[in-house]
Amino acid sequence: MTLPITIHPDEVLATLLAKGGRSQRQRNLTAVHEICRRQHQASSRDFSIPTVGKLCEAEGILKARALYNAQSADYRELIQAWQGYVGPAAPKAPKVRASHDYLLRIEDPAIRSLMQGIISERDRLKAQINTLKANAHIVVDRRPLGGNVVSSPGAAPVVLLPMASQLTESEKQALRRAISREFLEDRGWQETELGEIVNEKGRTIFDPGYATAIRKVLGEQKDHS
Repeated sequence: MTLPITIHPDEVLATLLAKGGRSQRQRNLTAVHEICRRQHQASSRDFSIPTVGKLCEAEGILKARALYNAQSADYRELIQAWQGYVGPAAPKAPKVRASHDYLLRIEDPAIRSLMQGIISERDRLKAQINTLKANAHIVVDRRPLGGNVVSSPGAAPVVLLPMASQLTESEKQALRRAISREFLEDRGWQETELGEIVNEKGRTIFDPGYATAIRKVLGEQKDHS
């Protein structure tokens, strides 16, 4: 336990003033000493540099940050003399959680125990949710449907898309109609085994592979019905 220093701050002030110096410095030392005296009279034990600095700035004596300058060693010595005189600052009371304060107001021990269990369970679930949030990693696959990923050593993966996936539904319907049996028969045409479209005289309208190429684009097989 640290015992208060027996030297009164008045004596420290007198020693500092005896060093002489500018009149402004002596006035400021006296003003800081008075601020500390009022703190002591108010039963405060907080004589930290930040606290006294704020009080000095509020009264227009000097800027709070000026107390940290090398030229302000005398001011700090005076403030520390007050802190040593009154003893260390009282420890801050631990902050009571709202839920704990609520439990203390419950007189019935059975209900208090029940509520304590509920609050503990709530805190446990909240901790689990926070853990899940911190570790959540959602991957959104934005590749088009039907795409195949092809990769090779030393190269980035490439998505290969079927041709049909790049067509609109109306475009697909148009291609299907172009090689449909109804469409060909209406014109007196027919499809050969090689995918060629010929007329009623056997003359080529579309070269071999025409119909099969369209089916490959659509990803479909020939309807033999």
